[in-house]
Amino acid sequence: MCGRPIGHRVEWHHPVPKSRGGRETVPIHPICHRVIHRTLTNKELERGFATAEALRAQPELARFIAWVADKPPDFHAPTRRPKR
Repeated sequence: MCGRPIGHRVEWHHPVPKSRGGRETVPIHPICHRVIHRTLTNKELERGFATAEALRAQPELARFIAWVADKPPDFHAPTRRPKR
């Protein structure tokens, strides 16, 4: 999603959530994975954000990607739930 190389710490993301019938997984940085799930519900992921391109276009995720772009692959920081 963020375009950075994958580091030693890898998590596997279901573009279509398992709870919605998704089987495919893609490797992703742990911090990116947490931000996706704190920003979007499983229903939103299933309906309109099952691709990296769609995730990059989501405004809150786009801001996060711009911020994390120059961080090393294994960078980690606490993530917070956005105010809705």
